[in-house]
Amino acid sequence: MDIKDIQNLIKFVSKAEVSEVKYKTKDFEITIKTPLAGSDAVYAQPAVYHTAPQAVAAPAPVATPAAPSEKAEAASDDSKYVTIKSPMIGTFYRKPSPDKDVFVNVGDEVSVGKVVCVIEAMKLFNQIESEISGKIVKILVDDATPVEYDQPLFLVDPS
Repeated sequence: MDIKDIQNLIKFVSKAEVSEVKYKTKDFEITIKTPLAGSDAVYAQPAVYHTAPQAVAAPAPVATPAAPSEKAEAASDDSKYVTIKSPMIGTFYRKPSPDKDVFVNVGDEVSVGKVVCVIEAMKLFNQIESEISGKIVKILVDDATPVEYDQPLFLVDPS
């Protein structure tokens, strides 16, 4: 395969709006990855998801003056709970897909290995499993919102 063929393949991949193409022959192999492929179509839906939580999150600082007393109470109560934290940066989803039910609700019993949420990172949906058994006491993150590494997601009562 010569350079013109490779250039044509790259142009084809960008026009086809696919994220990855592998081309392989017996003596040649090329993989073309385009993370921004289909930016008009692929990012349109997540942009809607990101817009709604930000609109919901904007009023939250207004409610924070009452929050310090609540946080002080929560901190003393939360010490007996175990936290399930995010193992990665990404977007937190409570459901496997928009038309499915949530993985867990407050009050649900979880066991080790039970999927509690999904975090999307670089267009990959990673199932997050519980590392402890117990009862979900609180869900700390809104659906379809960005999360950071090691951010608390759930509080679990192990008793």
